[in-house]
Amino acid sequence: MEMYSDILKELRRDRGLTQGALAKKLGLSTPNYRRYENAYGNMPLEILVRLALLFDTSTDYILGLTSNPEPTPRREKLL
Repeated sequence: MEMYSDILKELRRDRGLTQGALAKKLGLSTPNYRRYENAYGNMPLEILVRLALLFDTSTDYILGLTSNPEPTPRREKLL
C-alpha cells in the first residue's frame, strides 16, 4: 500500500504545482503543507477533504485505500 505522502507528491507534481503554490491554495504555510508530504504528524480531516476536492479524487485514493483515482459520487445533503 502506498503512503499518503507519496500520493500527495504525485498528485501535486502531476498538476505542475510547487509545495508553496499548493499550500497557498489550501490557506497553509509551505512548512505546514510540507509536513503532510513528509508524513510528519497527523493531517487534519479538513485538509484531507480539501485536497480530495482540489485534486478531484477521493479521500480513499489519497489515503491509499483504493487504486481508483476517480472521485466518489457525493451523497445528497442529509436532513
